[in-house]
Amino acid sequence: MPTDWTVRTETAADRAAVRAVHLAAFETAAEADLVDALRADADWIPELSLVVEAPDGALVGHVLLTRCRIGGQPALCLAPVAVLPAHQGAGAGSAGIRAALAAARERGERAVTVLGHPGYYPRFGFVRASAHGIRPPMEVPDEAMMALALAGELPAGTIGYARPFGL
Repeated sequence: MPTDWTVRTETAADRAAVRAVHLAAFETAAEADLVDALRADADWIPELSLVVEAPDGALVGHVLLTRCRIGGQPALCLAPVAVLPAHQGAGAGSAGIRAALAAARERGERAVTVLGHPGYYPRFGFVRASAHGIRPPMEVPDEAMMALALAGELPAGTIGYARPFGL
């Protein structure tokens, strides 16, 4: 499996390939449809939609950070993250996530939340959100809701997601 991933900002020419990655990575079209809806949202941040390419230039992954709010304070949400099944477990997702977090730091963003596997996301610095007074707007396992401070302290409060999330 290749380990020399290239991560770059998504372009309009990548949209069909990004959709194909999400359709292959997930059991339903929900995540692919969510990405399409988020692109049309007023809070879309184009430079935080990143694609991961294999050494041959094939697009194999997509990582998206979208605007959310924690207790009314601007933050980001890491979702969705998708990698073609043939490349899962080879570091493509990790490369994309690291690049996305670095891009968010460069923009001066303060915090990122993620609802995900508690055995995976802590490697990037994510910690249990509830320990910092951060709550999701829906019922989820406490250990699966995580947050990462990019600058300063994490804000506290309920997470408000972009409209396309439907929460």
